[in-house]
Amino acid sequence: MNQTLLIIDAQQELIDGSQEESSVFNKVQLIRNINLAIEKAKEFNVPIVFVRDLDVAGGKGDGFQVHNKINVPTGAVIFDKAATNSFHATGLLNHLQSQEIGHVVVMGCATQHCIDSAVRTATISGFDVTLVGDGHSTTDSDVLRAEQIIKHHNSTLHGHYNVEHFSVVRNVEEDLFCPIHDSYR
Repeated sequence: MNQTLLIIDAQQELIDGSQEESSVFNKVQLIRNINLAIEKAKEFNVPIVFVRDLDVAGGKGDGFQVHNKINVPTGAVIFDKAATNSFHATGLLNHLQSQEIGHVVVMGCATQHCIDSAVRTATISGFDVTLVGDGHSTTDSDVLRAEQIIKHHNSTLHGHYNVEHFSVVRNVEEDLFCPIHDSYR
C-alpha cells in the first residue's frame, strides 16, 4: 500500500506564537516528533507532504514558512490552503490519488481545527489514516486546555470510521508506516 506523511500547518509563527497568539502546547516535543517521523518516512521511502495555512503570518515571510527547526526534505511537496480543511481547493486530494496513496500519516497543528478536519476528510476520501497522537498540538481554548483538547481528539479519532476507511492513533515511536488498520476490520 502506498503511503504518505502529511504534515499540516507546522509553520514558524503558528508553532512559536506571535504577539496575538501563544505558542502551541509542548512545541519542543512537537518539533522533535515531526522530525522523527520525517526520518522514519525517509527510511521507508514514504513521500512527505506539507500543507501551509495562508492565514499564518499573512501568508508571507519567515513566520509563514515551515518551522525552521523542522527538517524539510528535498522533494517534499507543499500545498498552501485558505480553509481549515487541507483538502479544500488545494490539489491535495488529486495529488494523493495520483500517487495511489492508501494510507496517510497525519501530524501538525491545530488539533481541533485543521488536524481534525484532515483526518475526517481523508477517511471519507478513500484513505486509512494514522494520526500521530504525540505529533499534533494546539493552544488553549476558552473552555479547554490544549492538553485536554489533544487527549480528547486522540480518543475520538482512534477508531473513527466511514465504512470502508478509518483512523487509528499511534505515537511517533511506533511503526507508523506499518499500518495496522486491517487488524481492526
